[in-house]
Amino acid sequence: MEKWYLMTTVVLIGLTVRWTVSLNSYSGAGKPPMFGDYEAQRHWQEITFNLPVKQWYFNSSDNNLQYWGLDYPPLTAYHSLLCAYVAKFINPDWIALHTSRGYESQAHKLFMRTTVLIADLLIYIPAVVLYCCCLKEISTKKKIANALCILLYPGLILIDYGHFQYNSVSLGFALWGVLGVSCDWDLLGSLAFCLAINYKQMELYHSLPFFCFLLGKCFKKGLKGKGFVLLVKLACTVVASFILCWLPFFTEGEQTLQVLRRLFPVDRGLFEDKVANIWCSFNVLLKIKDILPRHIQLIMSFCFTFLSLLPACIKLILQPSSKGFKFTLVSCALSFFLFSFQVHEKSILLVSFMLPLLLKDELLMPSVVTTMAFFIACVTSFSIFEKTSEEELQLKSFSISVRTYLPCFTFLSRIIQYLFLISVITMVLLTLMTVTLDPPQKLPDLFSVLVCFVSCLNFLFFLVYFNIIIMWDSKNGRNQKKIS
Repeated sequence: MEKWYLMTTVVLIGLTVRWTVSLNSYSGAGKPPMFGDYEAQRHWQEITFNLPVKQWYFNSSDNNLQYWGLDYPPLTAYHSLLCAYVAKFINPDWIALHTSRGYESQAHKLFMRTTVLIADLLIYIPAVVLYCCCLKEISTKKKIANALCILLYPGLILIDYGHFQYNSVSLGFALWGVLGVSCDWDLLGSLAFCLAINYKQMELYHSLPFFCFLLGKCFKKGLKGKGFVLLVKLACTVVASFILCWLPFFTEGEQTLQVLRRLFPVDRGLFEDKVANIWCSFNVLLKIKDILPRHIQLIMSFCFTFLSLLPACIKLILQPSSKGFKFTLVSCALSFFLFSFQVHEKSILLVSFMLPLLLKDELLMPSVVTTMAFFIACVTSFSIFEKTSEEELQLKSFSISVRTYLPCFTFLSRIIQYLFLISVITMVLLTLMTVTLDPPQKLPDLFSVLVCFVSCLNFLFFLVYFNIIIMWDSKNGRNQKKIS
């Protein structure tokens, strides 16, 4: 009883923080002609409600793709249509074709904010609560602390409730998928993850760990017996879920191709804007986009991405475990973010780290308050600054292996601690400089480039760190039914 009382309190705290952030401004407020992501979500409601399905992804006089054209999978479109029906009932002007462009009012803002909160309540928050309650071999206090830290994660709150998007829907479906396959509800987990992909294509970053984990389970059961049956069931579940989501777009081949072209805009180039991945950071030294042809850029990014995630995926197939699966989810998402083609900055949500990129949207105070609440919860609940031993960092096996060749290598935990402190101090200083100082006139993008470069170095370190944990974890094959 006490656990549910505390968990209810945690959920209420998470909802309060979310709604408090939503009271502030949003991306593009009062800034024509594009108005920002808030207008993009409203515009998709306008398009899906007023136009037939076959026109949703095509350029026309009624659907100018240069003005926030729909570029997410069908499930996002269906969600927009559902919201549009509610908007039509409340105020038809909100989704009137053409005339509603750039529509802004307090009533409409309340409606849009509420749709995000309802999506959280229906999909994301229940997944977080159930996931934390299913954690094994930890105290009730730790379960509550886990839920608090997840629900107060500033990145997701600021992007969905400040900037304005619906990332909690795809992340919620993905979390249901993680919970399902970790608890051996493999078909339900596969269905949930397929819904995540069909809501936002960036969930493809997690697709290989899901595939490898489930394939490893099939191999372990034996492909001549139960493993083969499970493989067939999984294949049928995936195919059926995709067919149901894409059915209206399978009527004509050109329809399907156009949706795919909108989902994967190869023509936009290797990267856009200031993103903390390898290509954008390296572009400061060498203009790759100008030197190499487009097809070479594609091949290069594919090779780097594939090679960086291959070891962890192979290990997961050979030794499938819930613990290894979750570490591989993070590792693969980092590989995609750092090396893949045409990366969006919000994709780092898939790794659950956050960059200070939302200050430009007048979200300074929500950012400070939300981030401080998150870090206070982490420090209070987990004593994060004390847990820097090799065993706590899960690097003991790696250290023993290294000391076989370098007996004097006994200072790994100290190195990690110093790197952590340097990273935090550097990012705090860069954030303060970005907010308080004007960049030199000759280098107007100096601060944003520095943030990208420093963040990229951090992400590279974490990629190496997680791969070391994965490859040196000799206990991966044990405790299959436990969620670590």
